[in-house]
Amino acid sequence: MHDVRFDKLAKILVQYSIRLKRNETVLIEAFDVPDEMTIALIRAARKAGGMPFVQVYHARVNRALALEASDKQLSMLASHELARMKKMDAYIAVRGSNNITELSDVPVDTMKLIAKKMQPVQDQRVKKTKWVVLRWPTPSMAQLAGMSTEAFEDFYFNVCTLDYRKLQPGMKALKRLMEKTDRVEIKGPDTDLRFSIKGIPAVICGGDRNIPDGEVFSCPVKHSVEGHVTFNAPSIYQGIGFDGIRLEFKNGKIVDATSNETEKLKKILDSDVGARYIGEFSLGFNPRILQPMRDILFDEKIAGSFHFTPGQAYEEADNGNRSQVHWDMVSIQRREYGGGEIYFDSKLVRRDGDFLPHPLQTLNPGRFIKGA
Repeated sequence: MHDVRFDKLAKILVQYSIRLKRNETVLIEAFDVPDEMTIALIRAARKAGGMPFVQVYHARVNRALALEASDKQLSMLASHELARMKKMDAYIAVRGSNNITELSDVPVDTMKLIAKKMQPVQDQRVKKTKWVVLRWPTPSMAQLAGMSTEAFEDFYFNVCTLDYRKLQPGMKALKRLMEKTDRVEIKGPDTDLRFSIKGIPAVICGGDRNIPDGEVFSCPVKHSVEGHVTFNAPSIYQGIGFDGIRLEFKNGKIVDATSNETEKLKKILDSDVGARYIGEFSLGFNPRILQPMRDILFDEKIAGSFHFTPGQAYEEADNGNRSQVHWDMVSIQRREYGGGEIYFDSKLVRRDGDFLPHPLQTLNPGRFIKGA
């Protein structure tokens, strides 16, 4: 049955997120999503005058391929995918697997090899196309969120069709403030973290890369990170569930790491030299996302949160760190999650998840809802 919400979301993705123009090519990758949504994206792309190309994936099939993947096979696949990506002006990925741990029994070394081989494809997509990626609502996502399937679908479409233009003034003010900042201090339960972001750009994420969106990110100077941090949002990485991750830093490097899966955590951090250094620091403030659900595209945007990312730095906010790992780890600082403070150059800018400087207060969830 046709759902008009599909058309509304497809229109936002094509017209706002990737701003597809006449005669531009767009690759649509659909991972276990309804055909009706893929068709809505095709129609939206054609209405904009673009040329849509489609690749359909299924998680169980991908697992079967990954389990016995060889170096030669992955090299051929990466070569094919890279050649296609080079012909694309834009990219949309909608990911809807009902089992987010489908790849959990693929050996870690195999997952590392896949990530390494496919890195050039990802680099081409990120650096050379207009792209947007998003998850698709599934019963498993609803379960992780502690909601019924129907209620979660309503939540999903409400979040994903947010009018990000209302966040723009606050995001621009936060970008300016971060780019004037040298020292950052973050304090909270079992968290005392210090680092510099001097000279590194801040980047606004307002619906044109990820849906949902709502963050401004920068990056620590590579060797400046000191102290320790504990993340209170659960995480999924390489199909493995991690809880209570705690990292300790010295001269920018993660020198100790623990969680409910400490050995697996340490193995991922040993993937390469850069995996033990930080490639991103970001503040999240989507007013419609308040609780974690083990889905990073949602959790990294939680209102009143920050995330700290072992691994690869983004080119737009670069500290020179290179890694096949990029793992956003999230901590929520709203009062009901234990609170916390963030200081820029010794000035308190956020307490218990709420921004204090007047130009940033429109990013606080209560202010946004009242002004909606």
